[in-house]
Amino acid sequence: MPIPQQVPGVDRSLLRDDVFRRLRDAIVDGTFEPGEQLRDAELAEWLGVSRTPVREALLRLGASGLVIAKPGRSTTVSTIDAKAVRDARDVVAAMHLLAVQGAAVDDAGIERMRDANRRFADALDAGDIPAAMDADEAFHRIPVAALGNTAIESVLDQFGPVVRRAERVRFIEHGRESLERHERLIALLAAGDTAGASNLTFDTWHTLVVDDGVPG
Repeated sequence: MPIPQQVPGVDRSLLRDDVFRRLRDAIVDGTFEPGEQLRDAELAEWLGVSRTPVREALLRLGASGLVIAKPGRSTTVSTIDAKAVRDARDVVAAMHLLAVQGAAVDDAGIERMRDANRRFADALDAGDIPAAMDADEAFHRIPVAALGNTAIESVLDQFGPVVRRAERVRFIEHGRESLERHERLIALLAAGDTAGASNLTFDTWHTLVVDDGVPG
């Protein structure tokens, strides 16, 4: 897939994290496909920045397993590797479980979860998978933010995108199941049922079953 021509660049004053997020999201949402070669000069022109933050972002993406860099040769988008996704899923599940067990989600947080789930439902109705993924991410991050554990947030930033690539396939066919689980989690948290919410959280993340073929 060629570098998009109509996407506006980021402001030159934005931090390296913004470049990283733009490239990460382009991989997760399929703009850049598995096996596609990424050239830092082309990416820098697309984003309207120098090559330095792009190179730094590619290094970070390599640490997350989203790209494969061959020194002196090329950087390509990685394929969706079943074992890598399973490993990342288990780590992500553990982090969200810790958040649900330890966080006290107040009434305002519960309402934000309801709002995120409404946006998730609207995106599914519209067939807008990228918007559904954004809403799902926002939904699950609310208990994480309520806990305020920056170590958990850092781990999710690193391994979450690996899981999201596989979830994109699932949301296309099974998004309604996630919607129902969201509703149940909201109800459990609103009732103060930490044990029930914890069990549901563990089960939710492990519904992402990945074999050596296509994630399901």
